[in-house]
Parts: sequence; structure tokens; C-alpha cells
Amino acid sequence: MPSALPYEIVDVFTDRPYAGNPLAVVFDADGLGDGQLQAIAREFNLSETVFVLPPTAAGATYRARIFTPAHELPFAGHPSVGVAATQLRRGLFPAGQVVQECGAGLLPINVYEDGHATLTGGAPTIGPALDPGPLLAAAGLSDVDFAGPAPRLAGCGLEFPFLAVHAESVAKAELDVAAARAHGVRQVSVFAWDAATSTAHTRVFVPGVGVPEDPATGSAALGLGVWLVTSGLLPADAESSYTVRQGGEIQRPSTLDCMVTARRGQVVSATVTGRVAPVARGEILVPPIESQ
Repeated sequence: MPSALPYEIVDVFTDRPYAGNPLAVVFDADGLGDGQLQAIAREFNLSETVFVLPPTAAGATYRARIFTPAHELPFAGHPSVGVAATQLRRGLFPAGQVVQECGAGLLPINVYEDGHATLTGGAPTIGPALDPGPLLAAAGLSDVDFAGPAPRLAGCGLEFPFLAVHAESVAKAELDVAAARAHGVRQVSVFAWDAATSTAHTRVFVPGVGVPEDPATGSAALGLGVWLVTSGLLPADAESSYTVRQGGEIQRPSTLDCMVTARRGQVVSATVTGRVAPVARGEILVPPIESQ
């Protein structure tokens, strides 16, 4: 076991450093225990840290384990886009389609020489209508901010509740930790939808895993497409593109380019595309075994 592991910091869903969503990509971590991986993620203290490991499933190119500072996630969008583009830049595989093994299964990712990648999400899911009140309270908003249609849980590997608000309400949103805890709200995607441009201005709060506000959330961008089709805001039998703009309020502007495919009212797939900008690289010490 080496005493230190190589890592890179990259910014995802942006074409320039110091924007988008920062991500730590750590290599050569096979053999470390769960506690050691969590300790490394806690040390970086970014919304997510991804560890690149040898695959265990037939057909997978590599395996990714994704950690917030507090928990492991089965899947997340910006780590999946970021880790694929980073491996390509390091020469670990050629441009084209790779397959990521993670807690959400085997996910295809197309990676391109110019520094962007397209992730296809897992199986789309959609839940019943939710009461907007608890979500509004968690986001520091009130009934007058709610724009409808009804909130629902939706996702493609990781579900979020989606709360549609008026355009002027997005900037007003501010995580209310006490209200989120009282109502059991672990995460919420707050957004305003512009039908004329098929663009969502989005804020994503994730208090349940120690992330007060996420600058760019690929998994939520995928789930938004499922919500938009189910809510009648995108066609029920077509392939539709939409854009998510996120992170501006916290000085991390991000752009997520998405596509959702629906057949007879059911979403069958969704993709999210973004660019990845390298920022830093180095080594991080392996935590002691007692970190487990």
C-alpha cells in the first residue's frame, strides 16, 4: 500500500477553472477501507470526492466510489462526468464510450478529446405529488413563491424533490437548516422554468449529506428531465433538449446541457453533458487504518 495517493482537483460543468462544481479525483485507492475513503473525502471537504478503482463487473471500464464529506453515494452526476474526462486526459483510455461501474449500476459515458463528457443516467423514476410546504420552508421560501406544477421525487439513479418557483424567487432561496431538519428534507432542487428557452435556473440544497448548496448537480439535472416530462412541460413522446444553469448565486456559474427521451408519456432515458477544467494535482497521505 503506498503512503500517498495521486489526486486531481477539477471543475465540472464549466469551460474554465474556478467555476462549476469542484471535484477531487483520487487514484490508486484500492485496498483502502471505507473509513479511510471517508476520511479523505472529509479532508477535501468538497461536495464530492470520487475514487477510481478497478472494475468488478463484466463490461465495466472502471469502478467509481463517490463520497460527500459525510456519506457515500451510489451515484452522482458531476463526479461521473468529471472522473471520465480526467481519466481520458491522463491517457487511461481513448476517447469514445466507457462504462462506469457504481452503486447505480453500469452507466455509459461518452468522453471527448476537447474535455467534455456525456453521461447517460440510470433507470428513470418518478414519485407521486408532494406537499410543497415543507420544501418551501426548507428553501426559506413561502407559498407566494410556489409556481407549480406539484413537486415530485424524480431521478435517474439518485432522486431529488423538484420544487418549481417563480423566476424572481430563485435568488431569494436560502437553506433553512432548522426547517429542513424539522420536515425531514434531506435535499431539494429549487428552480424556475423558462419554456421559451427550455432553460431551468436552479439552486440545489443538500443538507442531508453535509452540502448546504451545490454549484452544479448532474444527478438533479437528469431527474429534472423526468419531472418536466411528467409535469407536461416537455413533450411526452419525443427527444427534448434543455439547459440547467446553476451556481451563480455562490459564484460558481455552471452550465449543464441535457436531453430527455420520452415514449408515450414515459421517460426512457436522460443524459447530461458538461465540460471539465483541470485546476490542481498532487498527492494526499493515506489515512491510518484506524480511520475505519
